Amino acid sequence: MVTPMNQSIDGLPVDVDPDAYRQAIGRLVTGVTVVTTVADGHDHAMTANAVTSVSLDPVRLLICVEREARFHDAVMSAGVWSVNILDASQRAAAAWLSTRGRPLHSQLDRVPHHRDETGVALLDGALATIVCRTGDTLVSGDHTIVVGDVLSLHIADQPGEALVYFRGRFGSHK
Repeated sequence: MVTPMNQSIDGLPVDVDPDAYRQAIGRLVTGVTVVTTVADGHDHAMTANAVTSVSLDPVRLLICVEREARFHDAVMSAGVWSVNILDASQRAAAAWLSTRGRPLHSQLDRVPHHRDETGVALLDGALATIVCRTGDTLVSGDHTIVVGDVLSLHIADQPGEALVYFRGRFGSHK
């Protein structure tokens, strides 16, 4: 199952097959989010589970965006974006916004949302929404780590069940 990649890090051989790595990291249960931004007058969105808190002082979080993804250029140019932490009832939105090749324009037409003063879309029914301004970026492998300074947030009054991702499938957690 493990195939050498014929690489080294500081002289140490790297023996990790990317598919095996994907399977291993898939054992980590993560929350599911939709990240949105506006670029060139159009909404852009992607489903993401590579999201984490970075700091409380200042309040910052990060997202990891594949550099080849269409969302990458949009979020890099926009500078303001939102992270919507999804409720289990939003599984269809998560699936739709993770579909490669979906139409670029009108991506959010089938996803209920509203806008805040920055103009980014905030998904109705999300457990929480967090609006960020890009603070730092770091290219790492085939992704860019985008660190955001939190501008505002909203927490749902009624906590629901979280949409989670485990071993390549959506599920829920109370």
